[in-house]
Amino acid sequence: MGIFSRLSDLLKSNINDLIDRAEDPEKMVKQIIIDMQAELTKATQNYGKAKASERLAEKKYLDAKKSSESWEAKAKAALSQGNQDLAKQALAKKVKADEDTANYKEMYDSISAQTEAIGSQVEVLKAKLDEAKSKQAMLIARSQMADTQKNLAKSAGGFDGQSAMEKFNRMEEKVQRKEAEAAAFTEIAGSNADSELNDSFDKLEADAKVDAELARLMAEMNGGADSSAE
Repeated sequence: MGIFSRLSDLLKSNINDLIDRAEDPEKMVKQIIIDMQAELTKATQNYGKAKASERLAEKKYLDAKKSSESWEAKAKAALSQGNQDLAKQALAKKVKADEDTANYKEMYDSISAQTEAIGSQVEVLKAKLDEAKSKQAMLIARSQMADTQKNLAKSAGGFDGQSAMEKFNRMEEKVQRKEAEAAAFTEIAGSNADSELNDSFDKLEADAKVDAELARLMAEMNGGADSSAE
């Protein structure tokens, strides 16, 4: 039966081989069990038909055997009455019944053997179906775990740690440049304030000198005017 070879592949193969041969191992496992269940149903139906044929063949065999025994008893009764002609007629019927008995016995034995073989196949299929069902959850879990590991491996393989660190370093350099620029502007701003303050003091000093010179000249001029008046 084709289902047995498929089941053998399922039960004996490694999960990685299963993944390689099927796009979706979970669906494959479920489908195989569905196929096995359908096959078991069909085999069970055939077994039922075979049992019915076996019972019919057995009945025909037993009926023919009983008929043979009945005609033999009648032949004996006829002989006991001294009626050989009637006994011969009964024995002729018995001979025919014996032939039927032999034929039906052969038919019954053949059907019985076939029925037993079908019954054995049904039992084997039941056992394999039970085994497949017990392993279904395990295979699906292993398949999902393999998918998870595969995806994680792909993610890890696609992550470039060196590139990421280079990006961080570039960002740090940008921040450092901004900090340096801010410090420079702060320093320049402070220098400008100091320069303006110094300029103010320089102007005051210069004004004081001018005022001093003005006072001196005025004093000299005033003094000169007093001397000429004397």
